[in-house]
Amino acid sequence: MRRLKNLPGLAGKNKMSNSGEFRIASDSSSSKKISQFCVRLETKQRLRFNYGLTERQLLKYVRIARKTRGSTGQVSLQLLEMRLDNIVFRLGMASTIPAARQLVNHRHILVNHRIVDIPSYRCKPKDIITIRNRPTSRNVVKGESIGRDGIPDHLTLSFSKAGETAAVVNHMANRESVDLDINELLVVEYYSRKA
Repeated sequence: MRRLKNLPGLAGKNKMSNSGEFRIASDSSSSKKISQFCVRLETKQRLRFNYGLTERQLLKYVRIARKTRGSTGQVSLQLLEMRLDNIVFRLGMASTIPAARQLVNHRHILVNHRIVDIPSYRCKPKDIITIRNRPTSRNVVKGESIGRDGIPDHLTLSFSKAGETAAVVNHMANRESVDLDINELLVVEYYSRKA
């Protein structure tokens, strides 16, 4: 994590520190030239580790993005942002993306009033995401942290008088809602040279 700098999906939003300072200090003392391949590889690894994906999964998202209309880098980021585990993390129901993935795997999250236990489920506009109405699900998802760190504009969070929390996906995620400081074109270049 120190080498890849701040990854909000892996370290949590409020646990992010200046862990990149160690690397900056060590890089400034050495005059070693970094190759373009190394820069692309490190960017790809940052993206992969932030979302908790395997190499095969990330390659699949890039291939899907190549076939669709628009910028390949932005479309691949949109696909990653619309994953259910990432949306649960963005809503503040979990502190990290791996914790959100565990919530989904353990059947605590409902999409359109149906249990979805697949973290890679691709949410669509107008999907309603709620917490399962069970005492164990309510205890696992801490209510005081939901929506506290700011929610991206493609999601809307609402609280009912009965204490239920519901989120609606307004539209596809845009580049501005991704709070990861990354150049997605370097990832596309990495895979275009490889394939």
